Amino acid sequence: MKPILFNTEMTRAILEGRKTVTRRPVKFGRGQNPAWSGYVPDGGVLYGSNNIPAVKAPYQLGDILWVRETWCESLGQAGKYFYRAYAGPRDEMKEYAHSFNRWHPSIHMPRDAARLFLRVTEVRANKLHDVNYFDCLSEGVPYRQMETDIVQDFSALWDSTIKPADRPVYGWAANPWVWIIQFERISRPPEGEEGNG
Repeated sequence: MKPILFNTEMTRAILEGRKTVTRRPVKFGRGQNPAWSGYVPDGGVLYGSNNIPAVKAPYQLGDILWVRETWCESLGQAGKYFYRAYAGPRDEMKEYAHSFNRWHPSIHMPRDAARLFLRVTEVRANKLHDVNYFDCLSEGVPYRQMETDIVQDFSALWDSTIKPADRPVYGWAANPWVWIIQFERISRPPEGEEGNG
């Protein structure tokens, strides 16, 4: 089982069934060319011109992912968690606010606090600008009638997830190679089930 980070907006989109795909930048090693121009015969590995694997996808078909999201633990009950991407009414969250501790960033979420589990159903690579209207909807971007508007919304969302220092290489304007990871939401797997099968 592998962790995957999502911000509150995208976690909510998964909960609402609007997000079934995520794109992640292809991270090239030191000295490798981020303007890679090799080929992708099987979707999960980028190969160079000498047929040597250059970069492998972070997730593979069948992997089970647990979602790391912004969370906090109950003040009164160990092992009871609250999540910023709350699916219920906002006033209900306020009602329980006195019961929980401060919010913790998703990167610090332990696996036993996870409530969302995903199974990878497809992995492929493409250039970021190849995204289309339906891709944006599958990414959880709110509905817009015009394709140019929804792609613009996606580009803003993309850049908001990239550190400013990394935008020259991985930002929207750079049109980097990305891993396209399609997934389905599943129930919590039994202990010991690692996926990839």
